[in-house]
Formats: sequence, C-alpha cells, structure tokens
Amino acid sequence: MCGIVGYTQKQNKMVHVSVLEKMMDRIAHRGPDGSGLYYDANIAIGHRRLAIIDVDGGEQPMKNEDQSIVCAFNGEIYNHKELRIQLVAKGHEFKTKCDTEVLIHGFEEWRYELPKKLRGMFSFVIWDAKNKELFCARDYFGIKPFYYYLKDGNFMFGSEIKSFLEHPDFEKELNTKQLERYLSYQYSPGNETFFKNVFKLPPAHYLIRRGEEMELVQYWYPVQNEDKETSIDGFADKISEIMEDSVKAHKISDVEVGSFLSSGVDSTYLSAVSKVDKTFTLGYEEERYDESSKIRSFPKSEDYKNYLRILGKTEFFDRVKDVQYYMDEPLADAASISLFFLNEEASKHVKVCLSGEGADELFGGYNVYKEPFMWQGYNKINPIIRKGIGAIAELLPPMRGRNFLVRHASSVKERYIGPTCLFSEKEKRKLLKNYVGADKKKITLSAHTTDSVEDDINYMQMTDLNQWLVGDILLKADKMSMAHSLEVRVPFLDKEVFDVASRIPVAYRANKEETKIAFRKCAKKVVGEEPANRMKKGFPVPIRDWIKEEPYHQRIKDAFESQTAKKFFNSKMLVRMLEKHVSDKGDYWRYIWCVYVFLIWYERFFEPVREEVKINPQNEQMKPVYLHA
Repeated sequence: MCGIVGYTQKQNKMVHVSVLEKMMDRIAHRGPDGSGLYYDANIAIGHRRLAIIDVDGGEQPMKNEDQSIVCAFNGEIYNHKELRIQLVAKGHEFKTKCDTEVLIHGFEEWRYELPKKLRGMFSFVIWDAKNKELFCARDYFGIKPFYYYLKDGNFMFGSEIKSFLEHPDFEKELNTKQLERYLSYQYSPGNETFFKNVFKLPPAHYLIRRGEEMELVQYWYPVQNEDKETSIDGFADKISEIMEDSVKAHKISDVEVGSFLSSGVDSTYLSAVSKVDKTFTLGYEEERYDESSKIRSFPKSEDYKNYLRILGKTEFFDRVKDVQYYMDEPLADAASISLFFLNEEASKHVKVCLSGEGADELFGGYNVYKEPFMWQGYNKINPIIRKGIGAIAELLPPMRGRNFLVRHASSVKERYIGPTCLFSEKEKRKLLKNYVGADKKKITLSAHTTDSVEDDINYMQMTDLNQWLVGDILLKADKMSMAHSLEVRVPFLDKEVFDVASRIPVAYRANKEETKIAFRKCAKKVVGEEPANRMKKGFPVPIRDWIKEEPYHQRIKDAFESQTAKKFFNSKMLVRMLEKHVSDKGDYWRYIWCVYVFLIWYERFFEPVREEVKINPQNEQMKPVYLHA
C-alpha cells in the first residue's frame, strides 16, 4: 500500500521538482517507509512507499531496462507470481520480487489488456516515455482511490486530493452541485468531487493521456448471471472454496497480517478462516452500542490475542476535523471516525489487516434487501395512493416508519440510491441558500452498466456495488487505514469471489426473514450457528445520544449558527432541527451529523489561508531524474 502523485508538464511552463516533493509530503502518511520521484520535460511522478512485499527491493517509481517505462503503484497484486511466470516464459527479465515490476513488464507485453489480468487492489500510473503516453488504471471495485485534476491543459493525478493543493496551477474551488448530492447520499457520489475540476477515476476503468487528449475506458463490467441449477448447499461449498483461496492470496505478505473483528458474521468468518494471531475490535463506553462482549466466543489458538479499543465521546468529537482532512471530502458516515481509532490501534501491532468490506454487496446482506419480500402487499396498492401517503409522511419529523412510507411512494428503480437516503429534494430546497436541483438519480442510473437488471434485489445490489461501496465503504476503509500507515485488505472483494457470488440466485441471497442466506450457510461450518445468524447491524456509533449532551450539543449549535453555515444553509432551520432532536421531538441525528461534518470539512479545507508554493523561476531544461529517499 502506498501513495502516488504527479502532473504533466506544459512545454511553456515547467513546474519545478520541489512542487512534486511538497505534493509527496502531503501524503507521507500513506508511505512512511520511503519515497521516490521521477521527472522529465513531460511528466513528474512521485511515490510514497509502505513496504509490504520485497521490503528491501521495491523502490518506486520503478522503470524497465531502458528506462522508457516508468511505473508508480498503490496496492497489491495477489497473482503477481503467476503472471511473473508467464512473462518470464515470454522473455522478460526481472530484477526484483515485488509486484510493481510485474506491472511494468505486463504493460510491455499486454498494453491496455493488463488490468484484466490482475487479481488484487490497485491504482497505478505507467509513463511510456517513447510514445509520450500516460496510462492510469484502477481496480475492479475501487478499493484503491485515484483522483485527477483537469483544467486549462493542467493535468494532475494522485491517491489523495490534498496533494493537489501544493501545485501552483491548482485552483481550489468548491463544487456546490456536489453539496446537494451529498445531503442525500451522505457521501460524495459519482465521478465528480467537492473540488471543481477534480474527478475520480471510476472502478474498473483506465485512463490514457496523450498530450492534450484523454481517453477513459471501462475494462470490466460486474454483471449478475444467476445459476438456478446449483443447490444452496452447492453454493455454500463454492463460497467456502473460493473464500479459502481468496484469504490465502490476501495473506501473501513479508510482514505480519492481522484482522479486524466485530460481532458481525463477515469479520468473524474472515478472522476464523485466516487463522491470524492478532485481531482488533472497537467498543464503546455505552453498553447499548457496545458489542465487544460477543467476540469472546471467537475460537482462539495458543498464540491468539484480541486487542480491544474502547472509544469515548470526547476523543471521538476531538478528532472529527482530523478525520475530514484525511477523507479529502466530507463523509457523514459516523463509522469513519470509529474506524480511525480502530486502525490507529491495529497499526501499533501489525502492518496489514484483513477486513470484511464487500460481503453485503456481493452476497445480499443489507436489511433493506428484505423489503421487496416483506411488503409485497403494500406495494400492490395503487401507485398514486402510495405516492400521496409518501408525500404526507415526508412532512412528518423523522420517526419509525416514516422513511418506509417515503421510500415506497415510488418503485425501487425510481427511488433507490443506496442503503442510506437523507435529505429529499423538498427538504434541500428549504434548507439550502442556493438550491439548483442536481439530479441525483442520474448518478445512480449511470452506475448501472447494463439495462438487463430487472429484479428489485439485483437492482439494489448493483446500485450498492457500483455506488455505495466505492463512495462510502471502501473510501473510509482506505483513508482511515492510510491515515495510520496501515494496509487494509478486503478478501471478499476479489474478482474470483465475485464470479461465484454473481451466480447465486436471489432466493439464496435474501427473503423476508434472512439476508446473505447462502453465505451464512457457508459460515456456519466455520464459526457455528449463533455467530452466523447474527442480524446485520452495521457499525453502530452512539452519535444519536452524544449530540444531546454538552458540550457537543453546543459545539454543533455554534457550527450551525456560524457565518460558514449561513453562507450555504438556512441556519435557523438547522438549529430548529437540532433542538427538536435534543428534546426528543424527532430523530434527526443523521441529518444533523451530515451538515455538521460538511461544515467541519469546509472549515478545514477552505477557511485557512493557503500557503504559497515557491518554485524555481528559471525554466531550465529538465533531464530525467530518479531519486529515492
């Protein structure tokens, strides 16, 4: 796991290498074990390294024999040994044991077909000096982030947006359209970001930059292909076999590997199958939210140890601003802050951790997937009547049942944007000072790569796989782990695992009583009946209660009454919402937290005065340089 940064050079305006060094420093937390850079008259590439494989021999940017191909890579390629054998057979010679060199020779051999051959998590850039072409690629599910800035011929790229702040040609502007979308999604959805002209390279895509031209290509499509001939026991066996294989691949490392362990079936199963000696758990002082006691039944070996981190409200609130800095964009998922502390604890003991992200999206684990089965009768009511009921429900304060009535006022394809949907368009129109009406549904529709998804469950799962997973779940996993120089690996999100999961019929994924049916059957053989049948709870955080207490209530109220809040929102409406929640006249905590997080993030990135970047005024001829710290 590492971090990459870089930019292309303009012929009439060379940017000095000191700018690249400052960009690298911005993401030093992603790679404290070393740094390296490459620059010439056309491009500058920087790299920060967290050494996991071939610790002594994997310095980057790495180049081929004649230095015409240069690569900077973030991630892990789990089938690099198999690919190495293929490439050696074709005449390629290797100098190291690291997976980065496989990318270099793989690009020489397969060019743009390279990403399809990889099994792993990755974002990388390859500079072809002979053809003056930059090739950038991101993994199948978007496990590793990749951003780029494009304006007036300026092209920058990196693992984190904050690195762009050090470039003199980067214009920091707020993308207000993204604020509207964020208020509904609770994260920054789609390919745009909160920074104007900064974009995300979508999962399973590569980008080619030639001079001023750019080409964006999708190289892989996640498609459901149900196999209705195989029995549920057959699928349980298939899941078991492929997960054993995936976990084995994800444990390849030259440093110790641990695992996160919560009370849920995903991490319990993963920790048991991986047989790691160290697991890491987060708990809370409040017993109502603390599930750490449930991990005591986890099977233990002689060398096994679980590290439990109990999180209090004071330290939680004190680190909100730091978390939003590491996130790059506001994320209203309160679990991101809890993950910050869990990763901090794990990083004291191991360098790599396994985590259970992706199981819900692949195997059908979210409770919302039960709804099409639970409420078939209600959904048969005339759509016009349901729409009227939903309109009335929308006028009510947040309470049990309200969201259901609002959701079911329309069909799944009309309204589903993910497991969490916060502010409606009507609510945003009242709340925002400058409401435009950014069409959030277009983002959801663009997440579907095929028109063949007809079943409601399949539609929801594919929406979550292409949107919620990459925009929230994987983003916080990467940013919160990298904040502590910890590599997190996700064995469920493996293309071979997806191949099995995509064939599981809806009947073996969810019904009105269960979720992840086939996977739970598989898990029972490993962890037993009770852990395998535990209900999905997500990552519970006591925010709902904490914001009613002082000094946190006042801290949020001050933010809602600030000049920054008045710049974007109806401040009085925010305060009324907060006070209603405190007085138990509505359950507004998600809405409150969503706005509060944005204000904290905005203050962190847009309120401080930006330091000037000093560059060499002389436009001297630049020769290729390779430096490693």
